[in-house]
Amino acid sequence: MVRFDEVKATFWDRDFEEVQPPLTDAAVQEAEAELGVRLPSSLLEILRIRNGGVVASRWNAFPTTAPTSWSEDHVSLDEVMGIGRRENQSSLLDTPYLVGEWELPSSLVLVSGDGHSWIALDYRECGRQGEPSLTWFDADEETELALAADFTTFVERLTCAENLGADSPNQSTGLL
Repeated sequence: MVRFDEVKATFWDRDFEEVQPPLTDAAVQEAEAELGVRLPSSLLEILRIRNGGVVASRWNAFPTTAPTSWSEDHVSLDEVMGIGRRENQSSLLDTPYLVGEWELPSSLVLVSGDGHSWIALDYRECGRQGEPSLTWFDADEETELALAADFTTFVERLTCAENLGADSPNQSTGLL
């Protein structure tokens, strides 16, 4: 397993710009107040390097022990949302709207996704001030899969999708 600091240093795809303005302490405080949670410090470390955007291909997949509608052996992590209000850019601050729109549990902060599936900070067990686990949600199939106990562990288990099985939706089961 790779250490968090090793992944953090090469986490972002440098060919793409960040999606939100550089992260400030004030923006973090406002986001935590608006979302009603304490965001994981390891997530904030990554967002301070680049406030959202495309993840480098060497870290674009999280291996799973169970098949999902995405793949037999992983979920995709193409982008991570930043914190901000830049027009036409997704943000962690969009979580309340998106959770309602996709009928997801209310104790989440969405980190990545496209509407049909999401990777989220899951505060259901730890409470809004605790250290959230990471969970993958398939909104269409109404399923979920626990990924990691915390954000640091999640990052340390990331890998390149090409090192796993298929890097496109699972066609063998007919799921999209």
